[in-house]
Amino acid sequence: MATDNFHIHDILRQYWGYARFRALQQDIIEYVLQGKDALALLPTGGGKSICFQVPALAMRGICIVISPLIALMKDQVENLKRRGIAAEAVYSGLSTHETELIFNAAIHNRIKFLYISPERCQNETFLAHLQQMQVCLLAVDEAHCISQWGYDFRPPYLQIALLRSRLPRVPVLALTATATPEVVEDIQDKLRILPRKVFQKSFTRENLTYYVVYDEDKLGRVERIVNKVGGSGIVYVRKRRKTVQIAEALQKRGISASFYHGGMDAATRSRRQDAWIEGKIQVMVATNAFGMGIDKPDVRYVVHLDLPDTIEAYFQEAGRAGRDEKRAFAVLVYHPSDRMEAEQNLNRAYPALPFIKSVYEALGNYLNIPAGSGEGVENAFNLPQFCQTCRLPVAETFSALFFLEKDGYLRLSDSARETGKVHFKADYDTVYRYQVAHPVFQNLLTTLLRTYGGKLFSDYVPIDEPELARRLKQSGNLVREALQKLSAVSLLDYIPPSEGGTITLLMPRRKTGPSFLRPENYAERKENARRKADAMASYATEKSLCRNRFLLQYLGEDNRQDCGHCDICLARKALPISEKQLRLMADELQSVSAQSTLNLQLLSDVFPQESEIRLQQLWQYLLSEERIAPDGALGYKWHSPSQSTKI
Repeated sequence: MATDNFHIHDILRQYWGYARFRALQQDIIEYVLQGKDALALLPTGGGKSICFQVPALAMRGICIVISPLIALMKDQVENLKRRGIAAEAVYSGLSTHETELIFNAAIHNRIKFLYISPERCQNETFLAHLQQMQVCLLAVDEAHCISQWGYDFRPPYLQIALLRSRLPRVPVLALTATATPEVVEDIQDKLRILPRKVFQKSFTRENLTYYVVYDEDKLGRVERIVNKVGGSGIVYVRKRRKTVQIAEALQKRGISASFYHGGMDAATRSRRQDAWIEGKIQVMVATNAFGMGIDKPDVRYVVHLDLPDTIEAYFQEAGRAGRDEKRAFAVLVYHPSDRMEAEQNLNRAYPALPFIKSVYEALGNYLNIPAGSGEGVENAFNLPQFCQTCRLPVAETFSALFFLEKDGYLRLSDSARETGKVHFKADYDTVYRYQVAHPVFQNLLTTLLRTYGGKLFSDYVPIDEPELARRLKQSGNLVREALQKLSAVSLLDYIPPSEGGTITLLMPRRKTGPSFLRPENYAERKENARRKADAMASYATEKSLCRNRFLLQYLGEDNRQDCGHCDICLARKALPISEKQLRLMADELQSVSAQSTLNLQLLSDVFPQESEIRLQQLWQYLLSEERIAPDGALGYKWHSPSQSTKI
């Protein structure tokens, strides 16, 4: 399989237009061309795809690429086609005929790259066609998904090893951007990489500056970052509705922003992604559904407004900034309440074992699937209807299904996860007058307002329709009809749950006996998730260790040199302001803002030449000397001398 360097450089130049490889790329390619297995650890933006695409183009036959996300597969296939390279992807949603045409093209060497999901490794039709293909390389992207100790464990990845017995002389290249030493060992075990060979580029990104800032006014902080840094950026939040809120708030402040989340239809997601890549949108506010596989090198900042679940996820998302190797910033805006929310999210992700088992039993009965059957069959599925029929709480049931999905029992389509949503278009007084004039709707409107509160007037709020029907002592159909009537008169906007969802059992229906979700495995998985959440919280609250060193140590890289430009390094280098200077600055601030609401933005406006570290010192001085006091939810105000309690 060996080839010469001239050949691989020709390929690189012809298809990518590059004159030379990046660090480690050529070493990995030459090793793979010797027919050897390897694991490549390259940080986000390190050029992982080229490591399997170039050697595959230098060999005869087809490269099978295993990828976890349909969007990621489609993106890579389109990129290859734009370069004149034949590639296809097989994923759920294609017709049998479409899938058969792609497999036949692979068998007859009419395509060079075939992208599949890990679930496809168990598919008998695929395995039968695989035996007729001339496979030259097996590439496993996002390989950390194969490890239960990783941050995004996906049990179907464990089935990839089955391909090895069917492709005994085909080299395997596993690739990932983030993995702890424990996960590195696990990947090599699960994929049977022998002899063990790891190519690892330093995770250090010298052009990327990490900051953690403590701020109650998170929206104001985003505005300051955008205005100060400029250029394109991503703002990550945890909840879908929050993407809408933040994007609209930024728009009102004159910033070009849009939002993106997994609940949007594919066409809308694609349009917004393209607009952002082309620079028509400056800031994309998104959930973690956005970013993987997107080739945009000039992202100047990535801001997280919520605490990520793991350092691995944070490192990968933050690493989407500065891929052009120019200065960029990764900012985590933190508040102590974020830790409480992270704890709640962890508990929701791991509902009680008996409840998970009861949901699995109810699902089998609901779909009329006998024990020992049902594997691979795609079933129409609507979460609210399932919960209403089986009298299950929606939120808890979704968590149970999500856990079963992560454990490899089933797969939910995105549309199957959706609940109905309600947003009041009229103001409160109009809604009240409508209730008085139309008593038939009074109980429904009152129950909505009591259950979901004022946020109904500002955002689309997911509603638990079965629970709403139970409280109103009505059928779900009657509640839905009432909501549709209120929507027709423009009192509110009601978006019913998607009717096109599906659920697929990935293994035959099992009996929920002792071997089903073993308690020790459940406890071990939950404890592992808790350790990762604790590590993320430790990063957010760290006061003395350089941010870059903290991240590298977590990822198993021994680096004893401070980066010199993160918030902790800058604080260590910053000269303290003398008390006399602080007093003078406070007096100057008060003279120009005696009637103003005080916050860090105002300090920055009055003292634009000062660094953020020194402004934080001034703010702490104002608080400790009781020169300022909280002013409700608006911020702070000046204390009058008579109000001060300081001795």
